[in-house]
Amino acid sequence: MKVIGICGSPREGASEYLLKKALNDIKNDDIEVNFITVRENKIAPCNHCSLCEDGSGNCSIDDDWNNLKDLLKEADGIIIASPIHFGSVSAQTKAIIDRCQSLIMEDIDIFKGKIGMSIVVGGDRSGGQELAIQQINTFYLLNGIIPVSGGAFGANLGACLWSQDNGADGIKTDTYGLKTLDMTLNKFKDFLIHFEKW
Repeated sequence: MKVIGICGSPREGASEYLLKKALNDIKNDDIEVNFITVRENKIAPCNHCSLCEDGSGNCSIDDDWNNLKDLLKEADGIIIASPIHFGSVSAQTKAIIDRCQSLIMEDIDIFKGKIGMSIVVGGDRSGGQELAIQQINTFYLLNGIIPVSGGAFGANLGACLWSQDNGADGIKTDTYGLKTLDMTLNKFKDFLIHFEKW
């Protein structure tokens, strides 16, 4: 099985730390993991040129999207990690979501049956984390990706963390937030291992 972790943070900080931690925790002989970060890849927003709508999956933008699209196609599981920017996902995270349009035009069911997980980090405890997870989960749901949460108690929507405006050092002391990461990651692993694709 293959899992791709996508970090939508433009800097090396809490989101990247948490995503690497999650990938390291699930990596084993049966699960191959790939880490992609926007800070090392230039991925422009979709310009809605409609080139991909011919079914080819081709994109008119020549950037590092090509480093990512094959990994997304091959993945059984997708983890998207984003910092909170003004109560939502980062612009870089949204650019990746929007560029998936070319994959969907190539095959409308390209994501169907994959397992999806969200990790979000805000500078405030209630800085928009649940809204950002909702945005990521909407992308998952629209495309047949099964979004997982940590369960009914403690991590209702997914991994929500508080950096206390202190980057990776801040989330290391967020005991409650780290619990939501562990709970969501456990569900992600369970679904990944036991769920049969549609």
